[in-house]
Amino acid sequence: MTPQTDMENGGHPAYWVKSVEKTFSVLLAFSADEPRLTITRAAAKADLSRAAARRFLLTLVDLGYLRMDGSHFELTPRCLDIGASFLANLSLPQIAEPHLKELAVDLNETASLCVLDGAEIVYLARVAAPRLLSVSVNVGTRFPAWATSMGRVLLAGLPERAREEYFASLSLQPFTHHSVSSIDRLRAEVDRAGAQGFSMVSQELDDGLRGVAVPVRRGNDLIAAINVSLQTHRVPEDEIARTVVPQLIQAAQSIADDFGGRRAAAS
Repeated sequence: MTPQTDMENGGHPAYWVKSVEKTFSVLLAFSADEPRLTITRAAAKADLSRAAARRFLLTLVDLGYLRMDGSHFELTPRCLDIGASFLANLSLPQIAEPHLKELAVDLNETASLCVLDGAEIVYLARVAAPRLLSVSVNVGTRFPAWATSMGRVLLAGLPERAREEYFASLSLQPFTHHSVSSIDRLRAEVDRAGAQGFSMVSQELDDGLRGVAVPVRRGNDLIAAINVSLQTHRVPEDEIARTVVPQLIQAAQSIADDFGGRRAAAS
């Protein structure tokens, strides 16, 4: 059933509450580019008269959603309460997916999110490159952690004792002739991933493919890793740290922020 509209209410449905619309127009007037607004500027951005904007701003101050600093107003942390319930019900894969999609489009490569489960990585989200019609790896797929870029990033984040216990229990079974063939070499690669903040694994799991991964951290906690899978002929290896890794780091930070990373860093 289509709600009846009221032409005297701007063509909106009859139930439309104009003051609610105006309240959110004032709140949304604040942005990263303009976090502090005067009454005049807020009125212009919210398309309100100066007198109306003043009433809305002062009411929002009384409610705790804005604070005053001289002639300027700015948002308070209480504004986070508006989206808190929504964010609390989002899972990590749901939060990561739009960022993975953006990464896949920007790089034209497949992007994935994984976590460590025992000695294996588990894919929680995966977005295929726009140029690919099918993907052989799906959500829920598992691989030995040691043979993947995401696995090595996640292993590097383990406490030292847990990492050494992992190495002690490991039996390497190479997938290709490029695969790491000794525990000492693997330990060096994991240490390198931890030191440089990313891991690159070239043709160790599958010929012709190179994986590049970075950690996703919420505060001090390592919660996951994201990577892109590159065909070896598409991006020269010596350009990856300059061209691919920064975009991965930015995507990982965005995922962490949306998953509560800003709150964890502030606490």
